[in-house]
Amino acid sequence: MTKTVILIPSRLSATRLPGKPLLKINGTSIISHVVKKAKQADIGDVYVATEDKEIIDDVNLNGGKAVLTSNKHKTGTDRIYECFEKLDLKDIEYIINLQGDEPDIDINDLKILNRFVEINKPDIGTLASEINLKSNLSNENIVKVITDTKITYNNFPIALDFKRKVDNLNINIYHHLGIYAYKPNVLKKLINYEQTVNEIKNRLEQLRAMENGIKINVALAKFSSKGIDTMEDYLALKKKLEYKS
Repeated sequence: MTKTVILIPSRLSATRLPGKPLLKINGTSIISHVVKKAKQADIGDVYVATEDKEIIDDVNLNGGKAVLTSNKHKTGTDRIYECFEKLDLKDIEYIINLQGDEPDIDINDLKILNRFVEINKPDIGTLASEINLKSNLSNENIVKVITDTKITYNNFPIALDFKRKVDNLNINIYHHLGIYAYKPNVLKKLINYEQTVNEIKNRLEQLRAMENGIKINVALAKFSSKGIDTMEDYLALKKKLEYKS
């Protein structure tokens, strides 16, 4: 069985919605909801990587574990690598980077990615789901991934590109979910590359990997979870999850 650790980058100073990790849904913070989902997937140990003591206190209060990292990081990828180094874990084969603003992530999709990673041993693996609404093609908060072949539940194709806006669905375009599984040595290489022009322009860290020749394989998720980027996203998801409960 592959030895995996799940690391969740989180910070209070997000530009579009400051303080969002500690916004509450059903009385629990967004970040602690994500930690709970990660633990329920039962893939490996779960840690939050953060520059904020308030987040550490909240995660600890809710039964999670967190590591204090530098406040100088430009990306979440850099943050989780510092966290991984501080933890000094042995024999880890994959690091799963789970975004801290996706409390609606489905634990079965986490397991799907982990299973494909165990079988195929990619440099980087990620998840994507079908796009069902045409309006999502132009929604810049919903990142799209284009793959070399159609994704099924039985294959693990290569990503050709990632975009925030696309014009049509005539090619293999999917909704990219904010989760990655890295080999530790690949993550180390990635954070030592300079940020690329496209990465900065599009606010997509995965472009740094692709532009340096690192392949990203994509598994098909059954559920189309969406991160919280705006107050409207938060209120809509809060309403949905509180209705479910």
